[in-house]
Amino acid sequence: MQCVIPEEIRLKTEQQTEFFVNRLQKKARHLSKWASRNGIHAYRIYGRDIPEIPLDVDLYEDAFTGEKFLHISFYQYKDTTDNEDEKYRLKKLTDGASKTLSIPEKNIFIKTRKRQRGEKSQYEKLREKDLSFFVEEYGSLIKVNLSDYLDTGLFLDHRALRHKIRQEAAGKKILNLFCYTGAFSVQAAAGGAALVTSVDLSKTYLSRAKENMDKNGFISGARGQYEFICTDVMEFLQEKSTHRKEHWDIIICDPPTFSNSKRTKNDLDTDRDWAFLCGVCLKKLSIGGTLYFSTNSKRLRFDMDKITPPTGTEILCRDITAETIPEDFRGKKPHRCWEITMKERFPPA
Repeated sequence: MQCVIPEEIRLKTEQQTEFFVNRLQKKARHLSKWASRNGIHAYRIYGRDIPEIPLDVDLYEDAFTGEKFLHISFYQYKDTTDNEDEKYRLKKLTDGASKTLSIPEKNIFIKTRKRQRGEKSQYEKLREKDLSFFVEEYGSLIKVNLSDYLDTGLFLDHRALRHKIRQEAAGKKILNLFCYTGAFSVQAAAGGAALVTSVDLSKTYLSRAKENMDKNGFISGARGQYEFICTDVMEFLQEKSTHRKEHWDIIICDPPTFSNSKRTKNDLDTDRDWAFLCGVCLKKLSIGGTLYFSTNSKRLRFDMDKITPPTGTEILCRDITAETIPEDFRGKKPHRCWEITMKERFPPA
């Protein structure tokens, strides 16, 4: 039996769909030209621009076939997913995106995001479809999966920071913590890094990181230049084995806001633990090196005075959030980022 949608809901949905489509058209015209000029083939077209239409719409282009896909995130602030009116509205908005951007319905993937309370991971598998392909970013290839998880394997908002790392990597030793699928590692290797160490607790995502590196030609024939370490990041940073005495010139630390994996005894609450985390990172940083610390937490209160640098050193902190927000996220603040440099502290003359 077909559900009857009230006329009031139909009219309101038509109006919202018109607003949504107009916004998509305007942004798509601008961003498609920008992306083409910069060698970017995965970017955000719409990011909850209209408060009444809580969608993120991301475009992904297969690097080998040129086929385009949409990944749409619907932010559920109330328990309305099973509401027929809400389903009707979401279908109309999705159809509008499909027609406006000329992307067939079969190439559109919709995810529902709920407020996270720590009990479920954003990396938890949703289904077994495995629609995976590689997208191109600044000439490098990164694998994305649009079907099986809430996130695709590539955080689009960190694209500018990845490019910055690529530009600074030549001849340096890079440590990528909470590496996820290794997008930072790929760009560091592409920039000519002397060593890239990728650390993550997830075997699944570390395997994806290896695949990404290998696809770009950074594993075959390499002699210890690229490391993949499956362990808890906090344990890695505090371990005192010979290998862990290594120091890195650049450390990338973009932790999840909250993590309570069964594979480790450590619960990570970044709002609570960020200063300690930065402090132990600095112990692995070379003198003159840089720690890039990033978070998507809105609650974290950053205060450099809470960070304890190693004995005999001092740090300089610079908020680089503005310069790490890419064009397709302009006007938003999907993350915050700090550049923390460490130098030797000389005693007064």
